[in-house]
Amino acid sequence: MRIAAAKADAAASIPFPSKHHEQDHDMNPSAVDPTARAEQATERQTQNRILEMQLLHESLARAHMQDRMHEAENQRVVGRVARARKLKQRAERASLRARKALAVALM
Repeated sequence: MRIAAAKADAAASIPFPSKHHEQDHDMNPSAVDPTARAEQATERQTQNRILEMQLLHESLARAHMQDRMHEAENQRVVGRVARARKLKQRAERASLRARKALAVALM
């Protein structure tokens, strides 16, 4: 039984590379098993897609926040312009009253 198992293991094992360029210098099991390399590539692609989706959501959220920030800044500018216009009108009315009072005082 042991002999049969040893022969089966020997037949299933990958032969030692005979040439220097066939050797895997990093000792990666994926270099020995092409299916492991394909699985790693598939897993890497899946991880890249997941990362791209996360980055897409982050980018979308960032763009949404930038739009909101620009909108808020525009509203602040509009508010400042409106306040400045009201103050200008108030100052003009006060100036007109002062002129009338001066004209009445001189008469």
